[in-house]
Amino acid sequence: MTHAHDDHGDHGHGHIHLQYEPALPLNNGKLCLWLFLSTEIMFFAALIGTYIVIRFGAPDGTWPQPHDVHLTEIWGAVNTFVLICSSVSIVLAMESARAQRPGAAKRWMVVTLILGSVFLGIKAFEYNAKFAHGIYPRKPHSLIYDRANYDYAAAVRQTLAERVGHYDEMRANDQKLSEADQARRDLCNDLQKGLVEWSETEAANSQAAVVSQSALYDIADAIYPRHNVHSRLAEDLPAIEAKVADLKGRVAQLQATEAELKKQTAADGTNPQAAELSRLSGELLAITGKLTAAQQRQRALELVKESPHGLNHRFAEEGGFRPWLILPMMIPSGNMWASTYFLLTGFHAIHVLVGLIMFAMVLPLRLDTTKGNLLENIGLYWHFVDIVWIFLFPLLYLF
Repeated sequence: MTHAHDDHGDHGHGHIHLQYEPALPLNNGKLCLWLFLSTEIMFFAALIGTYIVIRFGAPDGTWPQPHDVHLTEIWGAVNTFVLICSSVSIVLAMESARAQRPGAAKRWMVVTLILGSVFLGIKAFEYNAKFAHGIYPRKPHSLIYDRANYDYAAAVRQTLAERVGHYDEMRANDQKLSEADQARRDLCNDLQKGLVEWSETEAANSQAAVVSQSALYDIADAIYPRHNVHSRLAEDLPAIEAKVADLKGRVAQLQATEAELKKQTAADGTNPQAAELSRLSGELLAITGKLTAAQQRQRALELVKESPHGLNHRFAEEGGFRPWLILPMMIPSGNMWASTYFLLTGFHAIHVLVGLIMFAMVLPLRLDTTKGNLLENIGLYWHFVDIVWIFLFPLLYLF
């Protein structure tokens, strides 16, 4: 008779011991971090998704190209490489801590901190390039206009008039203008009269809508030429030079005739040529006014010719971080671009800064095996920051 055995020894197995796990197989710190990252993923997914809809929903040719808004692909690529290297260094720091090598772990944490700081430094350099050219959101209206229309021309004219008025007020208050200030005052006056008001008059007097629109776009192209957009203003310089020369000749001729009549009148002691003198004076006044306007136009076009990258770029180079003058510019969808760019990169930069603060807080600690889980959690957060930038780089810099 075969006896049954209660144990499983005949089958080569011992007793099975089950242990109840009262929670997830994660420590509390990692669980809280994953919950936090899940909300951050949804947050950035909404922002990136919104940008994709806006960017690829814009009609062809109405979204700024990277060069139009001073985005340089190489700097974006360098920042991408920097963040990828920092993700490697944070992993090496964690592995060194778990291998009971606190000195190596601390060195890798310092490397990660430096790389993250380099990322923010490059981003600050990129922001400065946009601030110096007036590319940023501002309430109630930034310096960016989507179209070159009469409102845009009026904004440029008002900006120049305010600058001229500022220098005139200084002179009225018995403040002697320096040579640099006087040159800037004359430059603004020439641009106001010879560029903006000249183009506005040309647009208003033209019966053809294409010619009117072209005249207004001349203002925008002179101030801030977009990538691959050719400005025709420099080509008008020979014609205006010939006009100035012709007007100077007519003025000289009229002045000679007027002087001769005055000489005859003085010799006769009478004034039989009074009507002719009056007519000559009126004609001379009108021709002189035309000559002054043509000379202002000539000086404005010469300035445009000397500024192949636009007047704003010229002013930015002269003034550095704080240009002495930034004129309103025309960038199709420029305000929308600026709002989305600074929103996306700004929030990402804040997350990078938070990561750097965490690195700085753990550096004074002894990074041994007891700190392995802490470094793992910090590394997870840093990897998330890196992945977000991997999405932002091609969207903002390559499309």
